Amino acid sequence: MIFRELFIFIAAFAAFASAVAAYLAVFHGEAALKEILSTAAAAVIGLYIGRCLQKRLSNG
Repeated sequence: MIFRELFIFIAAFAAFASAVAAYLAVFHGEAALKEILSTAAAAVIGLYIGRCLQKRLSNG
């Protein structure tokens, strides 16, 4: 169970980081590592908050 959560965390972080890096590179011409990592971290935190809310709301 914990490996599943760890895999989801790593996959989500990688997906968000690559999407942010691509956006910054295409539309702004540069991609700072600090911006990429902080935005990806915020997105993963939001993802996990959403997952927790979904579990609580589905249980009643």
